[in-house]
Amino acid sequence: MSEVADYKLVRNSTVGTELTEDKAKLLTAKMGVRHLKDGELLVEEGKADQTLFVLAAGKLTVISKDSNGAEQTVYTMREGECAGTRAFVEQSPRKATLRAVGDATVYTLTPADFESLLDTHPRVAFKVMRALFRVTHANLARMNQESKELTNYINKTQGRY
Repeated sequence: MSEVADYKLVRNSTVGTELTEDKAKLLTAKMGVRHLKDGELLVEEGKADQTLFVLAAGKLTVISKDSNGAEQTVYTMREGECAGTRAFVEQSPRKATLRAVGDATVYTLTPADFESLLDTHPRVAFKVMRALFRVTHANLARMNQESKELTNYINKTQGRY
């Protein structure tokens, strides 16, 4: 029998904030579980993998290549955070590489498994999509704030240098 994602962890994740226990169980029944060793890649930038990931245990670094092809760590994910929202929603190639920092456990949700929820449990799918929108909005707000701070630093305004 395949390992099943823990519905309690999913409920406490960024994708499960609106899910009841029963709805979280419906979602986790569609999810896979991956165990990664330290340094193991979950997904590579540019690959055509549209799976959504929820970090259940451990840490993942989000890595992007700069214009010279050198890897740059963009972010370190914490337990409960999700990754791959853009690729999952847009069905586009990966924009970053995800690498385990220490041992990690990741829950996976493929577009096909998620779409099956649209037919059988549309409210669950709706709540997950709303959560993904919130994640995307929070990321955009963070990037806007970082851009503002960088602009203030470059222009030497707002008194923070």
